[in-house]
Amino acid sequence: MKALITINNLEFAWPGQAPLLQIPHFELAKGESVFIKGPSGSGKSTLLGLLAGIQVANQGQLQFLGRDLSRLSARARDQVRADHLGYIFQQFNLLPFLSVIENVCSALIFSRHKRARLTQAPTAEAARLLHELQLAPELWQQPVHKLSIGQQQRVAAARALMGSPELIIADEPTSALDADSRSAFMDLLFKECRRQGSSLIFVSHDPTLEPLFERVLSLSSINKSSLNKASLNKAALNKSALNEAPLC
Repeated sequence: MKALITINNLEFAWPGQAPLLQIPHFELAKGESVFIKGPSGSGKSTLLGLLAGIQVANQGQLQFLGRDLSRLSARARDQVRADHLGYIFQQFNLLPFLSVIENVCSALIFSRHKRARLTQAPTAEAARLLHELQLAPELWQQPVHKLSIGQQQRVAAARALMGSPELIIADEPTSALDADSRSAFMDLLFKECRRQGSSLIFVSHDPTLEPLFERVLSLSSINKSSLNKASLNKAALNKSALNEAPLC
């Protein structure tokens, strides 16, 4: 399958800090679903920010749909994100005083590309997604700040799916859902991704979801920085053990 995303020799560090990510190579195929796992602080959310063009790598290449994001202006990266990506944020990033329907349709405001891909009116498509996510119709005209955390999470998912983006990024999207809602959410997410041919990158600490994905990836397996840290920590432990060993 043709790659949607290709990473080569990527390096990212926050100012004044050692590299957090050093990824020699990674590819995501069109239509592929990947589950990424790793401990807190390992760089998972930073990697998602790089894939979305929110952050830019210090070195290396990150190609999305054949365009190197690090060579684009901030405005151009914003447009790529608006046209080709749906993002389910950990903190939702909903507009609190807009209604549920208005929040879902907000995904189309800055993207003619997504609007052109709709097969029905925006409000009808928003209603379809909300219905699939089992959000009651009587809530659709409510401001989202009046919804529960779990309900807001489903609104965020519907917004991300609007306009059939080529890539869906989901950062811990099921953390506030009960078992039944989580199952409905995952069913819709995979069904919509298959229907529109979207790739899916999904970050979670929930190992029960791993079997649903075509590929399960530990960030440490592709992040040279974490491998180096692990080697240094092991060397430090060995040195400590040697120093503490009794003399014969």
